[in-house]
Amino acid sequence: MSFSSDVKRELSKINNSSNESSLAQCYGFLLFSGKFSSREITFKTENKFSADCFERLITSLFSPTLSIESEPSGKSKKQGLYKIRLSSSEDCRRIFEFYGHSSKDIRLMINRANIDDERLYTAFLRGVFLSCGSVTDPKKGYHLELNVQHKTLADNLIHLISEIDVLSVKPKVTGRKGVYVVYFKGSQGICDFLGYIGAGNSVMAVIETSAYKEMINKLNRRQNSELANIQKLASASAKQTHAIQKIIECDELDSLSDELRELALLRLDNPDMSLKELGENLHPPISRSGVNHRIQRLFKIADKL
Repeated sequence: MSFSSDVKRELSKINNSSNESSLAQCYGFLLFSGKFSSREITFKTENKFSADCFERLITSLFSPTLSIESEPSGKSKKQGLYKIRLSSSEDCRRIFEFYGHSSKDIRLMINRANIDDERLYTAFLRGVFLSCGSVTDPKKGYHLELNVQHKTLADNLIHLISEIDVLSVKPKVTGRKGVYVVYFKGSQGICDFLGYIGAGNSVMAVIETSAYKEMINKLNRRQNSELANIQKLASASAKQTHAIQKIIECDELDSLSDELRELALLRLDNPDMSLKELGENLHPPISRSGVNHRIQRLFKIADKL
């Protein structure tokens, strides 16, 4: 089962604290279901948890006569398409008008009178997500979207979400294959939204995955840094060794001062030592900058040969 389905399963089990909240959640379902008019109300989804939740809500609130169908969908035919339709046109008209809509309306819009208290926003948006939402598995990326049929509804939805102070990231909208996609990107925006509509367990899953990915990224950056340092050390050591071998080939090793000869032999025997480690093994020990100064003197001698 996908992460998005897990989120919907969690949300579908939430019991609303009041009849007003149940009505607000049902309104979120209906308004973004695809078919919501005085003549037809149909809810389609590939998620069984959403289908069951919608059926329970609308039955408990309005007791309509329902026609429920389930059929295979998608290329693999493994995913079920659940279609819940109100059989009676009278039920459609009654529910449509209950939420303050009229057949004379030019376009479908969010009737804010149905969610006139900000405390109802949570239930309403929970219904919206269960109706048309999806979220990417955080192991693969951070993307949450709500697929909306009408531009006016998409604009209304963005405006409503933007009013919620606790949501630190505001959604954006784009068009895709005839629908308007309201979306959040990034773990922070997704966690804020999922937490706001009640998916606390799913939020923890996103946070844990994000923390794990960050830890892996830090380890990779550290390993890359260490590898770069090793490569840098190996390259520097090879240049130093080449210069010293040139001095030896020209029979000039004995002509070096005691301190330079000691360093040259120590480097030949320890090609993997850093300048700091070389300095610690000299007699007497000297600093890294002191070793570097002597190395530069060896380079100059080799260049003259």
